[in-house]
Amino acid sequence: MTDSSPAATPAKKTVAIFVDVQNIYYTCRQGFQRSFDYNSFWAYAGSSHDIICANAYAIDSGNEKQRQFQNILRAIGFQVKLKPYIQRKDGSAKGDWDVGITIDALEVGSQADKVILLSGDGDFDLLVDKLRAKYHCAVEVLGVEQLTANSLLIACDKFTAIDQQFLL
Repeated sequence: MTDSSPAATPAKKTVAIFVDVQNIYYTCRQGFQRSFDYNSFWAYAGSSHDIICANAYAIDSGNEKQRQFQNILRAIGFQVKLKPYIQRKDGSAKGDWDVGITIDALEVGSQADKVILLSGDGDFDLLVDKLRAKYHCAVEVLGVEQLTANSLLIACDKFTAIDQQFLL
């Protein structure tokens, strides 16, 4: 007796995405004087993997244009995580998501075949090392090449430079 059922198609591999929104915004501005194309990135990430988590970490300054941008990210499929914008007495500002991104990535890393980190911040090299060693998932970093820390380039399995494909 032959089996006439259709052959089982292998399940797509899974990916978890973590976007350091401020880093991507400022490095794209500095490197190209352009904005990052999140729709193009979403198509890229989803073409070969099922997206199981997509977090975008941003600062909430109460600006209407920022709110509109955050709504666009949500419409694409990102969960937008916000921290309040803190203006210090000395005029400097605080709004760092490094710890939040790290905690979330470590929590989801065990469930993903691949993690994509959008940031050029060298502080994340330890996170990348831990994800690869503990969960054996591949880690891809997307960033503006000339503005991405060398330690992050060395730590990841794959580096994808932001280029025309990912710019508006």
